Amino acid sequence: MSALWQSHAPEGYVCPFCELLAGKIESPDNLCALTDFIYADDKVAAIMACDGFGNHGGHVMIIPTKHLESLYDLDDDTAAAAMVLSRRMTLAMKIAWNPDGTSVRQHNEPAGNQHVWHYHMHVFPRYFGDDLYKQLRHRVPVEVRAQKAEELRAALAQLDEYDDAARLTP
Repeated sequence: MSALWQSHAPEGYVCPFCELLAGKIESPDNLCALTDFIYADDKVAAIMACDGFGNHGGHVMIIPTKHLESLYDLDDDTAAAAMVLSRRMTLAMKIAWNPDGTSVRQHNEPAGNQHVWHYHMHVFPRYFGDDLYKQLRHRVPVEVRAQKAEELRAALAQLDEYDDAARLTP
């Protein structure tokens, strides 16, 4: 944490994302499910969000694998890894769901609309007329999130195959 700002996590805060990354969800308040996990490397991970907006439930959150509360805490390598993974997830969404577009957004501190005290960047599939920014948040059932996570894992595998083939082509 920087001397420029203070943590907003309440005392005794149990991080839902850290529990998910550890592979054991023990807090009764944790809305994550183990099936929300999509991808992780040594810096960042991609997970399904438990909330949806409008008619298109299912978006992704990019999180650091280390507990870092906000954008202010990210070192340059982690910040770069988060951006690279957000790009890969938008491509995976194009493969898996063929949305009309994508949006990426991120929030810091309560006034910035942050409500989980672990950095996360939202990656949304977008559809014409979806009115994403006019919608109220709603829970997406665990089974729906699990299916979408599987679709994105398969799309990432296709993307990896495409990248491998492109590297081999002179």
